[in-house]
Amino acid sequence: MKKILRYVLIAALLAGVVFTFVYLWKKSRPGKEVYELVTPVTGNIEQKTVATGKVEPRDEVAIVPQISGIVSDLYKEAGEMVKVGEIIARIKVIPEMSTLNAAESRVIQAGLNQNQAQRVFDRTRELYQAGVVVQEEYDNVETQLKLAGEELRNAQDHLEIVRDGIASRSSQTSNTQIRSTISGMILDVPVKVGNSVIQANTFNAGTTIATIADMNDMIFRGNIDETEVGRIREGMPLDITIGAIQDHHFEAVLEYISPKSTENNGAILFEIKAAVTVPDSIFVRAGYSANAGIILESSYDVLVIPESAVVFLDGGSFVNVFTGMDGDKQLFEEKPVVLGLSDGIQVEIKEGLTTEDQVRGVLVTKKTGK
Repeated sequence: MKKILRYVLIAALLAGVVFTFVYLWKKSRPGKEVYELVTPVTGNIEQKTVATGKVEPRDEVAIVPQISGIVSDLYKEAGEMVKVGEIIARIKVIPEMSTLNAAESRVIQAGLNQNQAQRVFDRTRELYQAGVVVQEEYDNVETQLKLAGEELRNAQDHLEIVRDGIASRSSQTSNTQIRSTISGMILDVPVKVGNSVIQANTFNAGTTIATIADMNDMIFRGNIDETEVGRIREGMPLDITIGAIQDHHFEAVLEYISPKSTENNGAILFEIKAAVTVPDSIFVRAGYSANAGIILESSYDVLVIPESAVVFLDGGSFVNVFTGMDGDKQLFEEKPVVLGLSDGIQVEIKEGLTTEDQVRGVLVTKKTGK
């Protein structure tokens, strides 16, 4: 009984050794590789880049007062449409004492001059009527009287403007009424009633009462990398996408490429601008972030294959053309090809393949030997 048990154990041990040997032998055999077969097709290749930026009105006009003072009334707010000449705000003038004193002195002096001119004219008229003074002298004195009267009226108008911000003779064009200089939409009204404002002068741009823009004339303003700026030109079409407006593409035409670069985090960038066509049914807000797709180069109706099917070796490019089967093994022949444009996924084949060929693609399965 013990002898039989010993034989059984020996047989089991030998069977295990044989099984392990066979298993390892099968594992060491080369596996069968099965590749996807790719057929060249006629297609289009577009090499693109994307410029990031924003969409904004072509021109934003800042409305500034022609006099300094305090905002007494605001008639418009951001988002409203205005036309040229519409009143946006009204300014209450707080005159400077030195300017007011100078204006009052001018009125006094002009009054004195006018009185003097009147006395001279009265005397000259009597002499002219008596035949003592000739016509020419009489006309000159009369002209001086008219000039003195006009100077007095101008001085009075100036005093009223300095003191009140408005002249009684020109109330329709009062400097205290801040009017829009263009038609468009008010983008911002940065002042409130009671705020002090100053007029524009040589040393100061003045206080902005409102910012207005024509929202029907929009542009894309963005940046493009130095490696690509040489491949674009004015007049090229752009495809604008705006993150805030889903599922819409806007046509644009490139109209400006900056001649000077800027540096941003080590990258050399060039500013570009493009005129954007916005449908009437869509409202695009000023400052929306946007991307501009630019086709740098294109080839249409050309033979293409996946770029992953191309082998690059020693400065050349090759593909493995399928030649048939050896049992269940695929056979390939290496063949040189001439490449054209690539978009990073597909590549143009200029020479070396036809639509009748099949090319080795990616590895589909790899089976171990049995």
